Amino acid sequence: MNIGFIGLGIMGKPMALNLLKKGYSVTVFDINTASVQELAGHGALTASTPKETAEEKDVLITMLPQAAHVESVLFGLEGASESLKAGSVVIDMSSISPIVSKSLAARLMERNISMIDAPVSGGEPKAIDGTLAIMAGGEENTFHQVYEVLKGMGEEITLVGESGCGTTAKLANQIIVNVNIAAMSEGLVLASKAGIDVEKMYQAIRGGLAGSAVLDAKVPKILDRDFVAGGRIDINMKDLTNVMETAHALDTPLPLSSQVLEMFHAMKADGKAADDHGGLVQYYEKLAHTEVKHKEDQQ
Repeated sequence: MNIGFIGLGIMGKPMALNLLKKGYSVTVFDINTASVQELAGHGALTASTPKETAEEKDVLITMLPQAAHVESVLFGLEGASESLKAGSVVIDMSSISPIVSKSLAARLMERNISMIDAPVSGGEPKAIDGTLAIMAGGEENTFHQVYEVLKGMGEEITLVGESGCGTTAKLANQIIVNVNIAAMSEGLVLASKAGIDVEKMYQAIRGGLAGSAVLDAKVPKILDRDFVAGGRIDINMKDLTNVMETAHALDTPLPLSSQVLEMFHAMKADGKAADDHGGLVQYYEKLAHTEVKHKEDQQ
């Protein structure tokens, strides 16, 4: 099976690399030519436009920051839809709104091209080791057609429903993850301000109801003051913006999500848009005039 892959960012590059390791023929494209050349060093073919990337491909995967980028690479100048063959499948693994996903799927279907919306969860570590959770939306037959390709990048792969259901599930995922990070940050800052050993507190609570994948992934990095992005604040801010737009269209109030979105805007204004979203703890630290770190590093 010949695969085209567009979008070699924090997540896309290791995902494409895993497909190469599985033995697939993968042609890659990104505006970051250094990433393209890095993948070429691992055996990928390279293309200079989305249209060239999609030529004679059975599957085209897009992993891009925003809906406008997905629409551009599919339908813009030298867009992939110009060369995709009838019967091929586009797998959009970007985190965009379900409204846009449905629209893109309908436009592709006019050309007899199927689409699966298949956003992911797990961040850079799981993209690297190929154990991403993948939530898919689309026709069941199409899903089974590309299931093994998805297995090349993920571990838990679920067809949630029809077109747009994958992106809707991702919005719900982003609510749960980011509100969880905010709640965790409040607890960590309270503990730090009280002067207790935050690392010991973490060990004490992680086996109870407060334990979570978020807690285990983020607390060690916060204690090390490591805010290098696995999931950037600005990308999660974009996701929560999509959450609120979708919620408003459905007359569904989401007060916690709206508050976390405002916190992300504050972080961006403070020059921290490129930090990992676990860096949200810095928002609370600034308010409380404290810093969450290892006990031995405290003065």
